[in-house]
Amino acid sequence: MTSRVSGLHRLGIHERIDALCEQRLISHSDAELLKQGQQVLLPAAADRFVENVVGTFGLPFAIAPNFIVNGRECLVPLVVEEPSVVAALSNAAKIARAGGGFTVAVDDYWVTGQIHLVGVDNVDAAMEKLTGNRASLIERANQVQPNLIARGGGVRDIEFRSLQLADGRPLLVLHVQLDAVDAMGANLVNTVCEAIAPDVSSICGGEIAMRILTNLADRSIFTARMHVPLADLGAGKFTADEVRDRIVLASDIAIADPYRAATHNKGIMNGIDSLAIATGNDWRAIEAGAHAFASLGESYQPLAIWSEQGGDLHGEIRLPLRVGTVGGTVTGNAGAALGLRMTGVDSARELGALMAAVGLAQNFAAIRALATDGIQAGHMRLHRRQHQNKPTDTEASIAAMPGRAAAKVILVGEHAAVYGSHVLALPIADAMGAEVSAASGPLRLAIPDWGVEVYGVTAPAADLLAPIFSALDVAPENLALTIRSRVPRGMGLGSSAALAVAVVRALAAYLQRDLDDETVNQMAFECERIAHGTPSGVDNALATFAKPLLVKNDGALAMQALEVNLAPPLVVAFSSQMGSTRQQVAGVRERYDNRTDSYAAIFEQIDALSLQAATALGAGNWNELGALMNVCHGLLTAIEVSTPELERMVHTARRAGATGAKLTGGGGGGSIIALCPNRVEDVVAALENAGYGTLVLAGEE
Repeated sequence: MTSRVSGLHRLGIHERIDALCEQRLISHSDAELLKQGQQVLLPAAADRFVENVVGTFGLPFAIAPNFIVNGRECLVPLVVEEPSVVAALSNAAKIARAGGGFTVAVDDYWVTGQIHLVGVDNVDAAMEKLTGNRASLIERANQVQPNLIARGGGVRDIEFRSLQLADGRPLLVLHVQLDAVDAMGANLVNTVCEAIAPDVSSICGGEIAMRILTNLADRSIFTARMHVPLADLGAGKFTADEVRDRIVLASDIAIADPYRAATHNKGIMNGIDSLAIATGNDWRAIEAGAHAFASLGESYQPLAIWSEQGGDLHGEIRLPLRVGTVGGTVTGNAGAALGLRMTGVDSARELGALMAAVGLAQNFAAIRALATDGIQAGHMRLHRRQHQNKPTDTEASIAAMPGRAAAKVILVGEHAAVYGSHVLALPIADAMGAEVSAASGPLRLAIPDWGVEVYGVTAPAADLLAPIFSALDVAPENLALTIRSRVPRGMGLGSSAALAVAVVRALAAYLQRDLDDETVNQMAFECERIAHGTPSGVDNALATFAKPLLVKNDGALAMQALEVNLAPPLVVAFSSQMGSTRQQVAGVRERYDNRTDSYAAIFEQIDALSLQAATALGAGNWNELGALMNVCHGLLTAIEVSTPELERMVHTARRAGATGAKLTGGGGGGSIIALCPNRVEDVVAALENAGYGTLVLAGEE
């Protein structure tokens, strides 16, 4: 197993989960939890954690691959909303691999409890008495937690020191050093301190003022190191030597300037806190301890230091970390339990080591960026991504292209269409555009809106275009195809058919050939055979003719163009998972063969719904059309093509005022459509607030 995973950022959410599962970085059961969103803390469970719960609050749950810590491949789960943290960590870990990854050491791994006494008449005498009674106090303390002793933990030492309050009164302090094994240990040590405090008071004669743990866990110090070969440090216009020296200089500045050290350390905690939250650990305690540790000297200091060693770059971080892998939030929060499983750690020490490595990696990424091109280039690029939908020039670009095609939404009739039933579908006009230009070498296909640039007709996305070149008797070489799309791929909107139609028309224009729509439609249908195996013919028909259609294919394709005076006010919302029409059609076929009578009855009902919906559409009866859509969605759920996420989206749209809402297309992911007369803005807001992208089709002809 390796944690080295490349290209995750270019995949969809479900594709990322599948990639991690394929590399055995997560289990199949955890992959399903993530896909279905079942790791999210529910309000009923949250109500057991804190008072006055009214809901739960979501944050992104991401992973950083590429980590090697003490020779062990690690996946790092992160809960964080700040852009660039995940990308920076992943890249830093990838660079660290060349130097062997991260080495991390910890000596003692103890949580410290404090007992403060005031009113002690003779501090020196009291400390002498405590020293003489140390063994009995430790024995008494260990009697308090017999289960901890059985697990191999317990109180290891009790230390004493004296201080003075501001008014001159003496203050006697006991430090109870407890090995909590794999628990964070706060409750354990607090219980011990409260139990032995009366004994301590009896021995010293003073008054107990405080008895509680300290988050300055200086008996749990982790030291992580990272070695970066000089050859791996070059960055753009900067030579490797320059990058190394600039990083060392940035480190020296943090040592000299506490104002810079504060930000230096904040960057470190970006990574550590994110991992702590993802594994159910108390990030506030970790923060407090880290910053207190940084303040122990004459001035606030950086936690991580960088230096030149033998020409290479060497980094080291030292900080207190008290973390747990059992008890507390981990037990009751499915998300925290999942995060902990994803790390693959076997003990709290291993989790602490991973956190220390993450802190050092985050610091390296931050000061490397600061020392070279600056932090804003990458950070703001990711920040802008939160606010952008589709490129603002897409629609204008499509309008100027010679090859244009419609995408589609199915109002009613999915899957039943394959079995000879009617399907009612509407076009998304000018959803895709294509143009062809001369080039050298194999076919180049660029779809910037999908992040696709491939070469050769056998490449993914280009492979389904082979029938076009064959039909037109054109070699797929010395040509460049540029595609613009205002619909995403794999979302059940007929993107493959639209791509085929747009390319046919663009190639015909480039070759100066006249093709009628029937010919274009047939070529696109052959492409659909490659894309989906058993296409219904609906997608290519919509892509070609761009008209509302009532389609039936019971061996011969029959299409009825519908006159629609008023386009329905529709909102499309995209799920996080691409849907594979080929897989869904095959799955329905298998279930149909096993339960033919039941499925045939369902398809007969869907056929009737499609005909009724066509009538409602023509009459502009949105209440009736919405009700029919809802019934159709229920039937599609019955044939098992919906998903938990699609169900949540449908519920969100209906709750926000949609008259009807259902999945559209093949299912298994993809999109939903919502019919929302007078409530378009409300439905869009509800879906986008839930994290889904939308496309408003109100007014589409």
